[in-house]
Amino acid sequence: MSLQGSLSIERMCRLAGVSRAGFYRKLEQHFGVEQDMELRSELQSIVLRNRRLYGYRRVQIELQKCGFHVNGKRVLRLMREDNLLSVRQPKFVLTTQSQHRLPVYLNLAKRMQLTGINQLWIADITYIRLRREFVYLAVMLDAYSRKVIGWALDRTMTTALVLTALRQALEQRQPPPGLVHHSDKGVQYASADYVQVLHQHGILLSMSRAGNPYDNATCESWIKTLKVEEIYVNEYQDLEHLRCHVAEFIEPYYNHCRLHSALGYRSPEEFECQLTAAPSSNESRAAILSFSGHGEIYQCNGEQPIKPPPDSLP
Repeated sequence: MSLQGSLSIERMCRLAGVSRAGFYRKLEQHFGVEQDMELRSELQSIVLRNRRLYGYRRVQIELQKCGFHVNGKRVLRLMREDNLLSVRQPKFVLTTQSQHRLPVYLNLAKRMQLTGINQLWIADITYIRLRREFVYLAVMLDAYSRKVIGWALDRTMTTALVLTALRQALEQRQPPPGLVHHSDKGVQYASADYVQVLHQHGILLSMSRAGNPYDNATCESWIKTLKVEEIYVNEYQDLEHLRCHVAEFIEPYYNHCRLHSALGYRSPEEFECQLTAAPSSNESRAAILSFSGHGEIYQCNGEQPIKPPPDSLP
């Protein structure tokens, strides 16, 4: 029993003529209000710091990291009461020019089992509507960490646009030979100039099947995140104004701060840093390629095929 000086709580309650249950109930009400205010204050800070775009699940994870033991239902209720729920906008429209006679390549991405970064890069293009014009954004992501490693923004959807994003990624990552580059069958990614740069760096090409966006779902998901959390909630004066906002969204916010559910609610930068810091980092292992009905599994670093056990053959 806790003591207050030389008196126990039970003795003080008897002297004051109150029940112990009433004393604890009053104490809980007093401290409960203070704790609730602290929780609301931190919740509002998290929501505003993340541009009022976090859903209750990500807010709950952030609160738990700050030491608050709170469940998702309570977080959702508080966000609804304080008008902090995120607002979703209509989905985007795809634009792919795949009607061409340029060579296309086998879809390797869906056959890969990733074990680290710089094994599979995924690329895509989307449009953004300004007041007086449409502009186009090309983006490159590392499929393992979901980190944006290259992007470019311009008024025309040309090969130069995607080459700018590719060269930015190459300069930043300097990947080893054997990396797989995955995209749709758009004419920009199939062009001779683009393919030549990939071959010069020992990069393998992979392309989605026609009319199947699921093969490039990770990049499509990122584009949706960009549009819902940045594009639809802001108005831009011109292309340069948009460029500044996109740069701010990608590097300081998305890559370094935004929690990603597929990464265990870590940011891409935090995820990659933990991979590098691990004693046996997955980055040193090669990705695995498997082909249905072939009976062998190939590693992307050029090693001999691995024979799987009989019960694992398709």
